[in-house]
Amino acid sequence: MNWSTLWFLIAPPLVGGVIGYFTNDLAIKMLFRPYRPIYWFGRRLPFTPGLIPSNQDRLAKRISDTIMGSLLTPEELQNLARRLLQTERMQSAIDWLLRMALDQVQSETQDKTARILGNILQDMLGQSLPRLLRVWARQETFLEEQINHIFDQVLLEFQLSEEQAAQASQWMLEGVLPPDRIRQLIVDFLTDRNIAVIDETLRAKTSGTYWVVANLFGVRNALVRLRAHCLDEQAKSNARIAELIVALRVQRRLQEWLQNFSLQELPISTVRQLRRTLRQTIRSYLQTSGADLLQGLSSSIDWQKLANQLLLRLQSSPVVASSLGMVSSELALILERYLERDLENIVARVIPILDIDQVIIDRVNATSPKDLEVAIQGIVRNELQAIVNLGGILGFTIGLFQAGLLFLQR
Repeated sequence: MNWSTLWFLIAPPLVGGVIGYFTNDLAIKMLFRPYRPIYWFGRRLPFTPGLIPSNQDRLAKRISDTIMGSLLTPEELQNLARRLLQTERMQSAIDWLLRMALDQVQSETQDKTARILGNILQDMLGQSLPRLLRVWARQETFLEEQINHIFDQVLLEFQLSEEQAAQASQWMLEGVLPPDRIRQLIVDFLTDRNIAVIDETLRAKTSGTYWVVANLFGVRNALVRLRAHCLDEQAKSNARIAELIVALRVQRRLQEWLQNFSLQELPISTVRQLRRTLRQTIRSYLQTSGADLLQGLSSSIDWQKLANQLLLRLQSSPVVASSLGMVSSELALILERYLERDLENIVARVIPILDIDQVIIDRVNATSPKDLEVAIQGIVRNELQAIVNLGGILGFTIGLFQAGLLFLQR
């Protein structure tokens, strides 16, 4: 067998293998390339761009339909939500959010937080609460239980101690009824009419020694002289009154009376009436002046300073830090019960809002053909190379079969 005959038999399988290999490789590359259409004399050449770039919109729609139809179904999304929203995970997330919020309060934004909190407190006390108070005060039972409780538990059982009674009696004698005030009361009381009434009453209704004194001497002159002395000799009158207060031990007697005084000694009907009167007085005051009182109080408070103090207290409070875990646990349980009941409805509402299918379509369309090729090649590189190799093997086999036929014909 000469070289020409040998080459005649070897050439078909070699050429067939090369053609099969490179034809499959070219076909696979034509799936992605060229990335853009190629124009020749104003006309687009066929098979440009590649199969996938030219049908990228339809491919994105098919991928979205496949994922949403078989992978991300509502049932699978519900199962995914249940796994993500387990009680332990929700508790950890809520605890993290609460601690992050507390750290945020402690950061450099504290002044801004204090201003916001101060404005909220000012609005509540200066605007919202007065309006609510006007509405609440119209109710007949407004604060009835609270005032009755305070009256029964505090005022009814309240009794001054010895020291408190001493201070109260001293305040009454020095601030409420000093000697000069008592002298003025005496002068105001001893008018000509009052003196005449006292004199006539004593003359008509006394008996025995007092009748003799009242009718022979009378009290008119004595009372007139007492009034004149109080008016003309004010300093001496005040001194005499002060001496009488000390001599009669008025402060001591007043102290004992205050110390022994208790509302429990009053008749039950009087106590009930006093409690009713107290409640009505407070309710009437709140109806007429409660809103103005709160607004005036609100305008007199430095709310930003108060908010800063509250925030500092929250930052350093061990109760807040220790209660975060309990609060997060309770909130997680509440969310779990809510999700058990309404998870299906929530997922049904979330799917249209998230618009996952459109997100997939937009993401696929936004991916460049080159990146899409790299992504697909990265997934099925071995399979695509196997197709290329298979093309070479098939071409070589067909060429070998052809060579055999040629050999037999000769």
